[in-house]
Amino acid sequence: MQPMNIAFALVFTAAVVFFSFSVRKLLATLQVGKAEDRFGSVGARLKNVLTVAILQSKLLREPVPGLFHLLIFWGFLALSLLVVESVIEGLTGHFSFAFLGGAYSVITFTQEIFCLLVMAGVAGSLWRRFVTKVKRLQVDAHGSRDAAMILAWIFLIVTSTLLQNAARIALGTYEAGLSYPVSSQLASFFDYSRSTFFFEMAFWWLHIGLVLAFLNYLPYSKHLHVLTSVPNVYFASLKPKGALTPINLADETLTKFGASDIEDLTWKQLLDGYTCTECGRCESVCPANLTGKPLSPRKIIVDTRHRTAEKGPLLAAKSLESEPDVAARTLLDNYITEDELWSCTTCMACVHECPVMIEHVNEIVEMRRGLVLNESRFPPEVKTVFDNLERNFTPWGFSHSTRADWAAGLDIPTMAQVGDASKVDVLFWVGCAGAYDARYQKVSVAFSRLMQKAGISFAILGTEEKCNGDAARRMGNEYLAQTLMTENIETLKRYNVSKIVATCPHCFHSLKKEYPQFGGRFEVEHHTDFLDRLVSEGRLKPKPEKRPKGTITYHDSCYLARYNDVVSTPRTALQAAGAQLVEMERSGDKGLCCGAGGGRMWMEEHHGKRINIERTEEALATGATTVASACPFCLTMMNDGVKAKEAAEKVDVKDIAEILLESVE
Repeated sequence: MQPMNIAFALVFTAAVVFFSFSVRKLLATLQVGKAEDRFGSVGARLKNVLTVAILQSKLLREPVPGLFHLLIFWGFLALSLLVVESVIEGLTGHFSFAFLGGAYSVITFTQEIFCLLVMAGVAGSLWRRFVTKVKRLQVDAHGSRDAAMILAWIFLIVTSTLLQNAARIALGTYEAGLSYPVSSQLASFFDYSRSTFFFEMAFWWLHIGLVLAFLNYLPYSKHLHVLTSVPNVYFASLKPKGALTPINLADETLTKFGASDIEDLTWKQLLDGYTCTECGRCESVCPANLTGKPLSPRKIIVDTRHRTAEKGPLLAAKSLESEPDVAARTLLDNYITEDELWSCTTCMACVHECPVMIEHVNEIVEMRRGLVLNESRFPPEVKTVFDNLERNFTPWGFSHSTRADWAAGLDIPTMAQVGDASKVDVLFWVGCAGAYDARYQKVSVAFSRLMQKAGISFAILGTEEKCNGDAARRMGNEYLAQTLMTENIETLKRYNVSKIVATCPHCFHSLKKEYPQFGGRFEVEHHTDFLDRLVSEGRLKPKPEKRPKGTITYHDSCYLARYNDVVSTPRTALQAAGAQLVEMERSGDKGLCCGAGGGRMWMEEHHGKRINIERTEEALATGATTVASACPFCLTMMNDGVKAKEAAEKVDVKDIAEILLESVE
């Protein structure tokens, strides 16, 4: 073995040992989190890895930066074989995959092309960060320095590869030609001399040295995601999208609910912290952050990482008492404030846009649970909501006995009158807003009349219906939410209900995706899907002469578009009514929240601009004469926004059911 090989063996061994130490430390820290089963459904998990991690589907939702990252990522994949080749060469003195024949020429050609693509990706990324200065990338000086160093590091790795190949071509080790299209051009800068031998060796050491150093730097950098993003995507939740994880309230061993520090979070939530790239995509779509609220989804996850780094090793080593200052601090309060948590609308835009599938909303709700269930800490308005839910089974202060008053004179039977759900086509779940809110009662009436016109037999629960539990659950009161949910499930099962249609997306989502957690499995449909189907089946026939006047812009409810992928049917239903649609700047699954989700419907906005005003301004910018909605919260918020902008005389705010009813009467 030559001295160079011995030297490399020592360097390589040291690098592997130190990297192994770092990885073991990270894994040990993850284990301080609570257990969570994320190991089943291997096929579905591998599919996520292929589409999200390998094909970068979520990154490409922003095409330009997504392309830059794709070039760098795929370049590294293409160059991985070269790294293996260099390591074996360093240990043995001479090695090449040339024995692969023609395939090797394809590999070397691909590697050289990808070197150029990586350079282009690095240049584009540097330009966006330091020249155009994209806002979401301007976090702090340290983050920018770290990003610049990583990008320069990557640039040097691929550059040293090309220069090493060029020197070897000049020395006759490699053959110039198509197999090395870039290096063959660079080879003219070298000649067959001792200095070229020196440069060839220097570039080889520079390349492999940078790779090994890069590998060992990652565990201590925000770019740890290079190592953890694929595992994080693999272990992403496969539960119904947007469904919260229930607390087992029957478990008498539980002494604490929700989360206040890292040991209360799951290992996957700690892995989310490791995986955050600090790209800011979550922050750039967060309605609270955009309107000056204290919430930053990125900060929530980064704070979790910092607290994990501070406390995790001590917990893993069972030596927390040796650092009383660390033990005295908590993630909640010392890192993350109450205001941050209560600013969240649970719109899930952050989760939807995150390229590495971090689950911000679940962690926020888990910390809300900690505040509510363990410490009874919540805004005064929230206490009012909880009191109303406990007394009247609705977030508002209306009497439960008036829940069915909206249906007076409409000849709508209750399920108690029908006796069994098999005698009707569907149960109409009215929801609290549909039953009590004066404006949304009109939507309940419109939807009922449409079903009657279509020949649909239906019934309501009337005073037997209670709040679906969504508001309480997302406000952190899991106990109250589960009480409401289980009582509703008992009622539905008593009448053998199997099919439900709901006008409220929050009711729809809860009934469809969260009631099954407690044994309530029903076929649930949102009224926009239901109406679209009735039109397509010819059971509702809009009249051309009754088509809506002017143009209509449709506001997507978060709990429809992002939570349940209901994007096209509301639009096709409107088009069937003859509506001329114009889209807002942010629409579909990129739509901006109205500001009412996550319990925010009943809370005041004390910071920054009102979210509904921001969204209303987008709607008014389209020039539409009608803003269409498919959610009672959205209808209220957009209606208030239009009034606040003094546009009520020019712009109407209507539910899709109301617009469709006008077109068929």
